[in-house]
Amino acid sequence: MSTTAELTATTLLRFATAGSVDDGKSTLVGRLLHDSKSVLTDQLEAVERVSASRGQDGPDLALLTDGLRAEREQGITIDVAYRYFATPRRRFVLADTPGHVQYTRNMVTGASTAELTVILVDARNGVVEQTRRHAALAALLRVPHAVLAVNKMDLVGYQESVFAAIAEEFTAYATELGVPEVTAIPISALAGDNVVEPSANMDWYGGPTVLEHLETVPVSHDLAHCHARLPVQYVIRPQTADHPDYRGYAGQIAAGTFRVGEPVTVLPSGRTTTIAGIDLLGAPVDVAWTAQSVTVLLADDVDVSRGDLIVPTKDAPATTQDVEATVCHVADQPLTVGHRVLIKHGTRTVKAIVKDIPSRLTLDDLSLHPHPGQLVANDIGRVKIRTAEPLPVDSYADSRRTGSFILIDPADGTTLTAGMVGESFASPEPVKDQPDDDGWDF
Repeated sequence: MSTTAELTATTLLRFATAGSVDDGKSTLVGRLLHDSKSVLTDQLEAVERVSASRGQDGPDLALLTDGLRAEREQGITIDVAYRYFATPRRRFVLADTPGHVQYTRNMVTGASTAELTVILVDARNGVVEQTRRHAALAALLRVPHAVLAVNKMDLVGYQESVFAAIAEEFTAYATELGVPEVTAIPISALAGDNVVEPSANMDWYGGPTVLEHLETVPVSHDLAHCHARLPVQYVIRPQTADHPDYRGYAGQIAAGTFRVGEPVTVLPSGRTTTIAGIDLLGAPVDVAWTAQSVTVLLADDVDVSRGDLIVPTKDAPATTQDVEATVCHVADQPLTVGHRVLIKHGTRTVKAIVKDIPSRLTLDDLSLHPHPGQLVANDIGRVKIRTAEPLPVDSYADSRRTGSFILIDPADGTTLTAGMVGESFASPEPVKDQPDDDGWDF
């Protein structure tokens, strides 16, 4: 009979770290991996050798994540470092993201699939501009949970008053942005206080350690309860003696649950039919849910191809050729009005044109700069896109999976922009539209 630990070991939490430069993100991640015994012996020995060659007394745990030579030389995080580890209670995918302003796009990449964000603050400096920027990005990306890790408490004498003031300021700001949940934890990543083991230096704190919180936080946005969506990746038509009439539509369920006998609609065509069967790992099942890769068989011969979306008829999204979204521009080349692009939504890729860039968001004070004309690398702004074919898009607020897209350069396949359909968290004043007279024909 399975124990509780064995049952919960199958759960997965994706989380990201963020914070200003020198707040100790990489040290926290290294401490988390080291103290949870998730570091291989040879990895630890390599870190100890490098640390000793620099004259350091003990291992520099930040080196466990800062793997690029430039990162080690400068003592900063540049790229997103993904780490995978597990405890008896849960499995984790961790994205250690950079703190520099010019790497905003890297944080967006790392946090886009996260269910929790750990935002570090140096206890000596408190909430700074970059802290507010990272809180705003977490709110923009609709990350359900936020942890405020007040680091370097050892350098302020482990004072409760310092922690309380920082926690109060940050929580008020995050709540104003719409971050649904904030958990504040006082830590010292260097000394190991409240990272994996409770701190003997802060007996005034009665909450969980960082690892305890990560192990127990509920994944409240359970995609199995979202709008059911199946992007078709492949049409399976073996035409063999054993399966002469088999026609299945394979893909990974992006959200929700599908059942045999359920009426469904194929988008963008709008054709309706019923699920006649669901195959999972080569065997028929009655029900399938989020993240399972399945093959769906339909009762009627409708035209379904890669890029189509199978949805419950009673819960079908509207299709549109006009998409308005909040985007983060990730490419070095600017995104301009009139830019011809490819938009990839789920498994479907269609031609599109950037019709307007109504505003650029200034994360420092959440103000909107109207009609900037272009977005450059790391900019976040609003765009209006006209697609060559209708797309069945959800609002990002309703579904992070089917409410997101990327814009691609049709010339070389470079990813230009990451987009989130619908309203952003900051819309204090509507921006008036410019007259649409550019003459594009779709």
